[in-house]
Amino acid sequence: MAVPAVSESNRDLFNQLIDHHIRFTLAKRRIELSRRDWYRATALVVRDMLVEKMLGTRARFERVGAKRLCYLSLEFLIGRSLENNLFNLGIIEVCRDFLGENGIDLQLLFDEEPDAALGNGGLGRLAACFLDSIATLNMPGYGYGINYEYGLFRQEMRDGHQIERPDSWQRETSPWLVERPEEVCLIPVYGRIEHRVDRRGEYNPAWVDWRMLAGVPSDLPIVGYGGRTVNFVRLYSARSSSEFDMQIFNAGDYMKAVEQKMVSETISKVLYPSDAVQAGRELRLLQEYFFVACAVRDIVRGFLRRGEDLTDFPARVAIQLNDTHPALAVAELMRLLIDEYELPWESAWEITRGTVAYTNHTLMPEALERWPIGLMERVVPRHLQIIYEINRRFMGQVAEVWPGDGERARRVSIVEEGHEGHIRMAHLAIVGSHSINGVSRLHSDLVKSRLVPDFYQLWPERFSNKTNGVTQRRWLLMANPGLAGLLDEAIGPGWATDLELLRGVEPFADDPSFQRRFAAIKRGNKERLARIVNRIAGVDVDPAGIFDVQAKRIHEYKRQLLMALGIVHEYLSLVEDGVEPPVPRAYLMAGKAAPGYWAAKMLIKLINNLGEVINNDARTRGLIKVAFLPDYRVSLAEKIIPAADISEQISTAGMEASGTGNMKFAMNGALTIGTLDGANIEIRDAVGAENIFIFGLTAEQIATLVAERGYHPLDYYDSDPRLMRVLDALASDRFCPSEPGLFRWIRDVLLNRDDYFLLADFASYIETQAAMAGEFMRPAQWNRKAILNVARIGIFSSDRTVAEYGREIWHLEPS
Repeated sequence: MAVPAVSESNRDLFNQLIDHHIRFTLAKRRIELSRRDWYRATALVVRDMLVEKMLGTRARFERVGAKRLCYLSLEFLIGRSLENNLFNLGIIEVCRDFLGENGIDLQLLFDEEPDAALGNGGLGRLAACFLDSIATLNMPGYGYGINYEYGLFRQEMRDGHQIERPDSWQRETSPWLVERPEEVCLIPVYGRIEHRVDRRGEYNPAWVDWRMLAGVPSDLPIVGYGGRTVNFVRLYSARSSSEFDMQIFNAGDYMKAVEQKMVSETISKVLYPSDAVQAGRELRLLQEYFFVACAVRDIVRGFLRRGEDLTDFPARVAIQLNDTHPALAVAELMRLLIDEYELPWESAWEITRGTVAYTNHTLMPEALERWPIGLMERVVPRHLQIIYEINRRFMGQVAEVWPGDGERARRVSIVEEGHEGHIRMAHLAIVGSHSINGVSRLHSDLVKSRLVPDFYQLWPERFSNKTNGVTQRRWLLMANPGLAGLLDEAIGPGWATDLELLRGVEPFADDPSFQRRFAAIKRGNKERLARIVNRIAGVDVDPAGIFDVQAKRIHEYKRQLLMALGIVHEYLSLVEDGVEPPVPRAYLMAGKAAPGYWAAKMLIKLINNLGEVINNDARTRGLIKVAFLPDYRVSLAEKIIPAADISEQISTAGMEASGTGNMKFAMNGALTIGTLDGANIEIRDAVGAENIFIFGLTAEQIATLVAERGYHPLDYYDSDPRLMRVLDALASDRFCPSEPGLFRWIRDVLLNRDDYFLLADFASYIETQAAMAGEFMRPAQWNRKAILNVARIGIFSSDRTVAEYGREIWHLEPS
């Protein structure tokens, strides 16, 4: 597999640096080193190289006066860094050889590194892919987020139930983080507004009695492929302001001083605290405000240090909001410009809207954040005041465009009236941004037609689509070295930076020799995953059969339950009807459910119970296996995705914004079974309709069904004996003999509500699954389809996505 060239000087430098860190950082002799010590010493050597290049990168960008991107995201699902950094720097073989000479297997060191628990799902992983692409494309782009002490949670299973454990990924100080205490940001919070006038008699409110938080940044270097550009993501840890604490301490209230310090530092303690109670909601709001306030202050401060004028801010800086979590950046940038730099409102607004852009990632109402006005008044009173003024002026504009249309004004208002009253953060982001984009063609159309059609009518020029992508460096070059090596032999290594070059593989799709090698690589990946499944789930799976995988966040709209219904159908067909599947099949599921999401957690319990019954039923003779793989994370995904034969992308049409797992699986030669939802549509168009398995209702058909006849799930139950048998089996105690009635709710919910149209799509789903099994029995045809998926996936590189953002939204060029 090709990596950038390695020089002898790199080899010598590596020797010198590792000796230095063993002796002076770890303070040990080589004979005393554990595997963990070797990992830390190696990581510190790589960090030294990254820091050197990071400083050089910043100097290069500053020399040419490059515009810079600031990417604000509450999540960055980085995963492990050592292997990725070695690949991108081009020194992985140097490192492997050096450690081998010392009796150390580099592959084992990779497993010593915990996944950086800075994100949860697709949102955070997309941000990580973008950072990789930004650096690889030599763009000046920097992430901003929170340096969480604990991730979402570490998932364990107890009697089939998800158990959440603390994910303390920083038990030891991360070797990758470069702390910057001199760049601390002091952030006011709480307090009240005093209404005053200035010496000119103009209204000049004062935010008083606030409490001060300190945001201490640490930089995580992000290296592009080839090592030329090293940017960073700046992550903030919350600390209590020492000045404010000492006033309380010196006044004699020692316990209050300590308590306040602890409360302040809770802000960066854990990713996504539960918002089921008032304290959790307040902490979530504090997190979002804290991170955008630190980011905006740091961005403006850095801009002014370069001696630039604030009127040029939009020409020199682009701020991208990754979903609605950072929407308060609009109000915070306005606050800084007005309150601290004393700009007139009109000038501040022009700068803000010219700088900020917003990516929407969801059509789900619960994900479009709304904050109670009372809570915002308590936590960020000045920002609420600014939002009211933004909305007042915006409502004036709406009245000019649509005079007398009170209903439309109510729909688009940032302030949602009602008993409690809320601030609609998506509306704030839209009003305060010069660009609003969706993340797949269908999603962007639905944003314009279903989610915010009034805003689209008002500002059609601001809306665009930027279909998501993934970095091929991590998800193919690194995760699937066997396939990467085969591609290098066939077409050369250029695809690592230009994924469209994979088109050159198309002529090999019918080549028997290439097919055999391709299949052998897949088989090797499946054998590796089979060992992992046995170790972490206690289930033996047959690598000769189909590996049918659904790995993603557990949510009802993603329809893990539909996969479960299909499993029950196949099981009952085998044990009751004697209909054997044509080939053994292992159903593998992975993903985390939010701690407070009961239905999602019960879906995990259901899959585990199905496995317990099916895997131990002698009548199946190993033809069907079911396994839930706990604690899904980036490093586990890197093992699952290259081994999958079938990729389940079966969300209800019109509900998945894009998906990126679908791209990763196809890139590694899995065939997709999916609905016409999110990026599945564009994957079908790219790989060819004959090389993907599409089923189910479209978003338009669902809308028509509901509007014209209404959706009556009971009709599907009554008319399809297969479906009736499956639901009745779940309602019985067949899969929960020791917990009677445990899954009865599933039938009740599906027959009475079925919000996600599982029953409408059931027949199409199981029939498409049967067709896939038949196709798998024809290896030449199956391998041809799989190879063409790889060959035609080039458009789904995050390099393409980032280049489009740079060209059309950020106006940012490689430097």
